[in-house]
Amino acid sequence: MARRSKPFLLAFLAALAAASPLYAEGTVPAPVPATDAVPTRKLETAIFAGGCYWGVEGVFSHVKGVHLAVSGFAGGPGDRRVDYETVSNGDTGFAESVRVTYDPAIVSYGTLLRIFFSVIADPTTLNYQRPDSGTQYRSALFPLNAEQDRVAHAYLAQLGRSGLWRDPIVTRVERFTGFQDAAADHQDFLRKNPWHPYILRWDKPKIAALKAMFPTLYREKPSA
Repeated sequence: MARRSKPFLLAFLAALAAASPLYAEGTVPAPVPATDAVPTRKLETAIFAGGCYWGVEGVFSHVKGVHLAVSGFAGGPGDRRVDYETVSNGDTGFAESVRVTYDPAIVSYGTLLRIFFSVIADPTTLNYQRPDSGTQYRSALFPLNAEQDRVAHAYLAQLGRSGLWRDPIVTRVERFTGFQDAAADHQDFLRKNPWHPYILRWDKPKIAALKAMFPTLYREKPSA
């Protein structure tokens, strides 16, 4: 996302957003999970990487049962400290990720996976989630316990058998090595910057798709 701050790109995206209808590209009605995680506590945590964390956090913050969605970094060496600038180089092993704290009595891990692959991430694009490319924008799941690991692997296999995507599923289940929060100015970015050209073009359509595809799970006011 480092290049997004350049004036010429912001001007281009603003013009594109103004000229294009707000629609979610690549949305797919992912199947209901055939198997789901058994809750281990009243509040659970899950880690998702699916391109720019602004949109991932923004979508999950509008899901009923989600108490908190935090942007950050996962997937790299556990003993290395990183920030946005270093991860943006694409050579750290870290991916822009979001830590989701949720109530499994309201929304399950399997349902979060279904939402993730329906409106957030394309599971068939390697190191690329429109419009961003690089290993830091890969789609990945980071299970935090055996139940999540079991369900993540099973659901990716289910997606592969579904026939909903023309290309092979490349999203990976990766070992969790820790999560580092992004800086404060990257948290809750979508809510704080609703007219940012990138948000208008790429992330607002995902919120609209969530509302249309999962009306019973959508909430208008995002989690704090």
